[in-house]
Parts: sequence; structure tokens; C-alpha cells
Amino acid sequence: MAMNVNLSEQFEQYIAEQVKSALYNNASEVIREALRLKMQQDQTYQAKLEALRADIDVACKQLDDGRGVQYDPKEMLNRVKRKTGQ
Repeated sequence: MAMNVNLSEQFEQYIAEQVKSALYNNASEVIREALRLKMQQDQTYQAKLEALRADIDVACKQLDDGRGVQYDPKEMLNRVKRKTGQ
């Protein structure tokens, strides 16, 4: 499928530089690689987001079961500072 895309001068210049460097044979290769990397980045982000949501669900269930722990934020910060030598 052919598609026309308008790019800023900055992107056009970058693509031209990549082709000129002989890393890519043409502009389409540069765009395909950029999209592949973006898709990979999006998949990684989604996986991390799902893992975070799962951790939050576990924590909420623990709180509901009365397994929560109260803490003093200032004391927590002081402990972190002591451990990191700050």
C-alpha cells in the first residue's frame, strides 16, 4: 500500500543524511526502521504498564486483607538517604 506523508524539513534532512551515509538504500527503509522501533517501544511500554497494573492489583488485595503497613514518609526518605550515603 502506498502512502503519502508530509514531514518537517528536520525529518526530511535526517532521512536524507541516513540514506547518504549508506546505512539505508532509500527513504522507505529509514521510515520502516523508525516505525519498527516505535512499535517495539510501544510493546515494551504496554508490557511494563500491564505489569504495574498487576502489582497494583496485588497490593490492593493485600490492603483489603489487612496486610498493609503504615509508614512515615519522612522516615522512609531518611532510610533511603542513609542507605545511599546522602
